[in-house]
Amino acid sequence: MKNILFVASECVPFIKTGGLADVAGALPKSLDRTQFDVRVVLPDYTCIPEKYRSQFHYITNFYMDLGSLGKIYVGVFSFELDGVTYYFIDNEHYFGGDKPYGEMRFDIEKFIFFSKAALSILPVVGFHPDIIHCHDWQADLVPVYLHTLFKSNPFYQGIRTIITIHNLRFQGIWDIKTIRSISGLPADIFTPDRLEFKKDANMLKGGMVYADRITTVSRTYAGEIQMPYYGEGLDGLLRAKSGTLSGILNGIDYDIYNPQTDSKIETTYSVKNFRKGKTANKRKLQKELGLPEDPGVMTVGMITRLTDQKGLDLVAWVMERLLDSQIQLVVLGTGDPNYENMFRHYEWTRKDKVSANIYFNDERAHKIYASSDAILMPSSFEPCGLTQLIALRYGSVPIVRETGGLKDTVEPYNRFAGTGTGFSFANYNADEMLSTIFYAEQVFYDERKAWDAMVERGTKTDFSWNNSAKEDEALYHSLVG
Repeated sequence: MKNILFVASECVPFIKTGGLADVAGALPKSLDRTQFDVRVVLPDYTCIPEKYRSQFHYITNFYMDLGSLGKIYVGVFSFELDGVTYYFIDNEHYFGGDKPYGEMRFDIEKFIFFSKAALSILPVVGFHPDIIHCHDWQADLVPVYLHTLFKSNPFYQGIRTIITIHNLRFQGIWDIKTIRSISGLPADIFTPDRLEFKKDANMLKGGMVYADRITTVSRTYAGEIQMPYYGEGLDGLLRAKSGTLSGILNGIDYDIYNPQTDSKIETTYSVKNFRKGKTANKRKLQKELGLPEDPGVMTVGMITRLTDQKGLDLVAWVMERLLDSQIQLVVLGTGDPNYENMFRHYEWTRKDKVSANIYFNDERAHKIYASSDAILMPSSFEPCGLTQLIALRYGSVPIVRETGGLKDTVEPYNRFAGTGTGFSFANYNADEMLSTIFYAEQVFYDERKAWDAMVERGTKTDFSWNNSAKEDEALYHSLVG
């Protein structure tokens, strides 16, 4: 039996702001329990729903040295769910409030504390991991601490580390003086070959330097981030570490995202009756949103953060031409006020064509997946992307840019070979995106048999956690044979 410890700043079902939480929640449950004892360390945020927090079991508390801040309180709670043990690190100063992240300087301090506390609680809870799997910059000082301040402690000998980069854009960067002072880490590691980055300190870089393995969330993204365009200033280090870098695609929970059993949608359906099911869901959603009730019109959904990264600048460039075609556009998400207001404007002026839902609501998201004919994802970069995987599951055809996980999961339609599960375009170019959407429209309206066959192929793809879990298991075995 191998002991694996996940260290993450968020995890479904306790707290979620992005895909990291889905991974931290789903992967431990998917690993083979006969081979792995997997446990998860999380912050004890006060915004975790009370229905969970009220069941947390108090283990102990102690005080931990944290650099110039002196001795800091560390509370430890545990909770078991679906056979996985979760440890929650309690400190209301750091983890109070109504959301998990806030002002960056305080977040830096908060996650330095969290990384050191995640290691410090292990002898107390009596769990000695063979591997610590750290997720994103918030946990990436764990390998650094292991190789420095914890190195001489016999308890921590032989622990191997993996860091997973969910999005390279977020790195945990602050000035060296502050990070060195709070962390108590030795001065000699704040050098260009270790934690120093453009005269500042970089917590993600520290994890990359000291970890035994680096993974990211798709094979294509693992290749892309070794190039300057996608590398966010760390491409040189990633090329140097390419022998220990791999891409393991995320999955989705096929129990949560299942159109045959989904209680959040109007009409459940399967691959056998998806046309009838999607028509019923579309008619209901059109009525709900005040769109013309026409199940024959092509409905394109966008469920996304409204930011440049998600390709919203491309959409803005072609919006007028797009709305002159035979589609209805349903948008769900929040983000840059410019894009929020753009979609609001088009909803006001083109109510027959656009529904702008400028908020996030999980139930509405499920209804859009079940109702839409296509889901648009024109991202400038996309480490993995879960939206297209859910879309395939619900019979919504993805229209994507060929980047990261989008390239790895959506096979472009080929009318001559009768293959493909979606439509894609290569260059980050608004006109190229628009011509791809128009091509998809043409197939939808004029070649409906081919469209339906594509939907069927998409619903039969398997992007559950089973495949990803097998790759992670192989990685763990390679580290501690």
